[in-house]
Amino acid sequence: MPELTPRHRLLVLAICCMSLLIVSLDNTVLNVALPSMQKELHASVAGLQWTIDAYTLVLASLLMLAGSTADRIGRRRIFKAGLVIFTLGSVLCSLAPNLESLVAFRMVQAVGGSMLNPVAMSIITNTFTDPRERARAIGAWGAVVGISMAAGPLVGGLLVDSVGWRSIFWINLPVGLAALLLTWRYVPESRAPKARRPDPVGQLLVIALLGSLTYAIIEAPSSGVARTAAFGAIAVAALLGILWYEPRRAEPLIDLRFFRSAPFSGATVIAVSAFAALSGFLFLSTLYLQNVRGLDALHAGLWMLPMAAMCFVCAPLSGRLVGSRGPRLSLLIAGVATTASGLLFAAFEAETSNVTLVIGYVLFGLGFGFVNAPITNTAVSGMPRTQAGVAAAVASTSRQIGGTLGVAVIGAVLASGIHASAYRETFVSAARPGWWILTGCGLAVLVLGALTSGRWARGTAERTARQLAPAEVETREPVGARSQDAPAA
Repeated sequence: MPELTPRHRLLVLAICCMSLLIVSLDNTVLNVALPSMQKELHASVAGLQWTIDAYTLVLASLLMLAGSTADRIGRRRIFKAGLVIFTLGSVLCSLAPNLESLVAFRMVQAVGGSMLNPVAMSIITNTFTDPRERARAIGAWGAVVGISMAAGPLVGGLLVDSVGWRSIFWINLPVGLAALLLTWRYVPESRAPKARRPDPVGQLLVIALLGSLTYAIIEAPSSGVARTAAFGAIAVAALLGILWYEPRRAEPLIDLRFFRSAPFSGATVIAVSAFAALSGFLFLSTLYLQNVRGLDALHAGLWMLPMAAMCFVCAPLSGRLVGSRGPRLSLLIAGVATTASGLLFAAFEAETSNVTLVIGYVLFGLGFGFVNAPITNTAVSGMPRTQAGVAAAVASTSRQIGGTLGVAVIGAVLASGIHASAYRETFVSAARPGWWILTGCGLAVLVLGALTSGRWARGTAERTARQLAPAEVETREPVGARSQDAPAA
């Protein structure tokens, strides 16, 4: 990639952030629209889960393929294709006549989405080569998630109340088309000098693992034990297949050597935990505010604004903190705040009081705002830039796996405890196990953030980076983990 001027680099960052905006906004807007979709399409709780998880499942399954393909044939080319497919999928979703069609069209959206986030992050990584500038760019990238969380509930609520839930997919059209035109004009083409070859067997194993696991969890409350166990067995077999097959390939889809780095492995599990908490939090909150409190979509969005506002404020602050002091402090803050928020709902039924409800939302927004930047920075920093697409895709995949599992597990727990004939009366008690799960996710962020950001963890990152590509590893930047006392170089 040719050297770009500072202004051109910022323009590339803005274009990449536009792609993240439409993907993130799509999820937050959709959550607000769930009750309206449930009524019009006569969907069960499992049906609502599939409208979200069909998207995140396909996204998680294809992200690593998209990242490695972009490294091989051109990042701008794949990025443009992703924008076209995602925009087309949005149009199809707005025209869906029934729940089954909506789920299918959400999968089309996900195919396009899989070509956007990891490829955009790879473009950013190769555009901002200075570690400090990269950390700040990633902080801005993380702030876009905050913008989508802030704007999503309000925009979604306004559209659902005034036009209908189908209109939530229309907002992707102008942003997607503008990003496509700007990419065509301003984003330079780049590719890895030597990218991995396709790994169809590994790709099929990943799809089998995620698909069977998600189906087993979502359908467990309504399916028999035999069917649930069968899909669980398929998931276990696929996982064992990945662990056996991938290390034997010279160029695997998933380079398991990445996970020898404690910070990288920690960031992966933290991403799963944090995004499981986010997806579960939005799922429970939306259904409670509209189906139990009886609020319309717009007022439900206003109630969720404190969470979104905190995320918007804290995300760039976390990016700067990671750039100057490393990921440890951001992860500890995120873990404490997320755990405290989960405890408020699980132990004290925070949703039943206006004051504690707002406090719980503020704490969760604080926690999620601080967690995104250290995850991303730890995943891509210190790894060889020639494999930036794959490293970024692993981080993005972890997020989507977390989002998928969060909705699947918490939705299944809710469905098993709620009674349709007394929905409002049983919702809070049925949701309590879900809030305890979210508390556990917060604790995982806290504990792993502390364990995988110290001196021992940085040593494992340095050894892993040398094994991956000794000549290409950036000096003293092992997987985003610098000394707590020294500023980034």
